[in-house]
Amino acid sequence: MTETVTILLQETASGRVIPFHRFMEVALYCPIFGYYERLGGAVRVGRQGDFITSVSVGKLFGGLLAFQFSAWLEELPGPQLDLVEAGAHDGALAADILAWFRLRRPDLVPRLRYWVVEPSPRRQGWQRARLDKFAGQVRWIPALSDLPSHSVQGVVFSNELLDAFPVNRLGWDAARSNWFEWGVAQEAGRFAWRRLPVTPHAPWPARLRSLGLEIPPELAAVLPDGFTLDVCPAAGDWWRQAASVLAQGRLLTFDYGLMAQEFLLPRRASGTLRAYSRQHAVEDPLADPGGQDLTAHVNFTDLEQSGEALGLVTERFESQEAFLSRVAAEYWRGAAPSREEVRQFQTLVHPEHFGRSFRVLLQRTGGMISPLPRGPLGPRTSSIT
Repeated sequence: MTETVTILLQETASGRVIPFHRFMEVALYCPIFGYYERLGGAVRVGRQGDFITSVSVGKLFGGLLAFQFSAWLEELPGPQLDLVEAGAHDGALAADILAWFRLRRPDLVPRLRYWVVEPSPRRQGWQRARLDKFAGQVRWIPALSDLPSHSVQGVVFSNELLDAFPVNRLGWDAARSNWFEWGVAQEAGRFAWRRLPVTPHAPWPARLRSLGLEIPPELAAVLPDGFTLDVCPAAGDWWRQAASVLAQGRLLTFDYGLMAQEFLLPRRASGTLRAYSRQHAVEDPLADPGGQDLTAHVNFTDLEQSGEALGLVTERFESQEAFLSRVAAEYWRGAAPSREEVRQFQTLVHPEHFGRSFRVLLQRTGGMISPLPRGPLGPRTSSIT
């Protein structure tokens, strides 16, 4: 029995029911035994591991980002430039980006500070080991709030971070025409779904409005009983914090996600929560806490509105395929890619791999000019699952 299971059994003892977001928090982030705390050990990233990321495809993803970051950084005045990565996992993306700058843009290196936002001492240790040769350039902080407001001149970014934030799992009670929250309890030595009590002043209608997920009366009248929403108010809080530390620059994320209206489509009646192990979907998200990945789609409407409320301008919302294809056209202008780069690029942008599964939200502080042609924003609705 792992520490994660022990903690969850203690918290659900004597018939107690805990919110699912607490279950997910312990399963993923319990010190030492949580799923992501094991990332540098029992859990492996890559084709032979539990999951594949854009970073594990090869160094091209980091190279393309570094190339684009260098163009954005050149727009900024002052002696100091910042790259702030949140959710750096094992530090591989940071290593690829910093190596590209050393090789291709050594003129910018003396001005560049690379911040890693990492609350886990264990994960910090893995990152420090990988980034040892860049030690003088990299700084660690446990949270974005450790940076002063409006102090960053550069780019704040994340890759596959927000979809791993713990979510609240809501269900629709058609008979009462209201939302209830799913919790987790013990049943015959296993974890099982249980409804949390609905209080007279439940906050969910107001919270859903703030997340862009208000249910109009005509939809509420036909919404099927048990329709499920996985919501993460903490993701919007994080985005607002990231926006608040920017003095000048851009805020960028790559992640699985949807616009608010897409969460309400009939094919998503069971929500977006998924469990994975060994690159395969697992039927029961409550099975084996700490031993499998848990993820839910990001609400990009919430992120977009959160940034704009603090004065950011939405520059792009599109698929990873569209974003990286645009950057790659400039990256390889006048120089043919190698065969290995072509292989990596095809994986990064192919619709059946990462190209359409991941979406990209890019916002900037006011008054900045995009160095590449803007074009239209990407689709607001799609068949992304």
